[in-house]
Amino acid sequence: MRNSKKMAEESRWFLVAVGLMINICLGTIYAFSVFRVPLEKLFALSATQSGLPFLVFLAAFALAMPPGGTIMQKWGPMKTTMLGGFFVGAGWILASFAPNIEMLAILYGVIGGSGVGIAYGCTIAVAAKWFPDQSGLAIGLTVGGVGLSALITAPVIRALISSVGVMDTFLYLGIAFMILIIVLSLPLRFPPEGWRPSGPTPPAKQVASTIELKRGEMIRTSTFYALWITYTIGCLAGLMAIGIAAPFGTQVAKLSAEMAALAVSVFAVFNFAGRPFYGWLTDKISPKYAAMITFLLILTASFALYRGGEGNVMVYFVGFCMLWLTLGGWLAIAPTATKIFFGTKTYGENYGLVFTAYGAGAILGTLSSGMLKDMTGTYLSVFPVVIALALVGLLTAFIALQPMKKG
Repeated sequence: MRNSKKMAEESRWFLVAVGLMINICLGTIYAFSVFRVPLEKLFALSATQSGLPFLVFLAAFALAMPPGGTIMQKWGPMKTTMLGGFFVGAGWILASFAPNIEMLAILYGVIGGSGVGIAYGCTIAVAAKWFPDQSGLAIGLTVGGVGLSALITAPVIRALISSVGVMDTFLYLGIAFMILIIVLSLPLRFPPEGWRPSGPTPPAKQVASTIELKRGEMIRTSTFYALWITYTIGCLAGLMAIGIAAPFGTQVAKLSAEMAALAVSVFAVFNFAGRPFYGWLTDKISPKYAAMITFLLILTASFALYRGGEGNVMVYFVGFCMLWLTLGGWLAIAPTATKIFFGTKTYGENYGLVFTAYGAGAILGTLSSGMLKDMTGTYLSVFPVVIALALVGLLTAFIALQPMKKG
């Protein structure tokens, strides 16, 4: 019995590594910008049109999370991840035959994005259930694969486009992702009911909630709405700024195009690092205070960029590193908070609904930054809006982001 428990404790870190690798495949959406110029040339598109598959993908990703959680509750993480991997691969493969950007958005965006939403929640739920003692760190490392993905997959995509063309790149990656995700899903499983790791009892903030709420019960709590609002604002504010990192570098900070591209690679490292860091921090100081720290950093970075970003390379690098760090952080804070506030029994269903906040923030943030630039003629106009959003998020977290009281 002791040996089997020891093996279980050792294998749980292996499951985190598996989840990270699956999320590297799923996170390739964040390298979609590499496809945009080749697609614009192929289909004679505007810049707005070439972004359509990205927006559809993010929407499908978020909307598929709640039903994905319900499926996982019935099928378990292995079969559900296999299903998601099949849809991911099918979406990429079918996209390679798309005759226009609208069909590409449907095949790649709807089918591929839905597959990501189904599989992504499984990796997080596995980490949350196996780590009642260090859930923030485990979840942060697991979702860190999404943050790392663009660093790994963007060069591969560029090389494939150069050698086989843009549409065949979708085909080859779709085949690879379908095989990889399905194979990697094989070891995914939940721990036995009532399983606990050995060793000292962890601090209360790290232990799963003594309150166990189903999805219908969760949405009747003020805590759910506080978490949803702060998560939306954290993603919206972060993505409004992150979406303009490269053009802000060239047009405002006055960097060369090569230096701006290098800067984005550096920022991506901070996006990855924010996930395990803020996951660990949430374990230590609670979701409320971890969230408040993110909003204070967003305020500081946005104010510095707005007031001193013009022609200032140092402010540009430091400010955007902070913004990418905090966006990555919310991808660990929110799933960890869901476990702490609402328990683990129906975690997949609960976090699937909470994750719709990311979809709302991602779509609104991506659209808003472009609209503000078009209206004002400068990317600096994004930051007063980000500052206002961060103040709302800070106030909401301070007042309402706290666990339910039992009874």
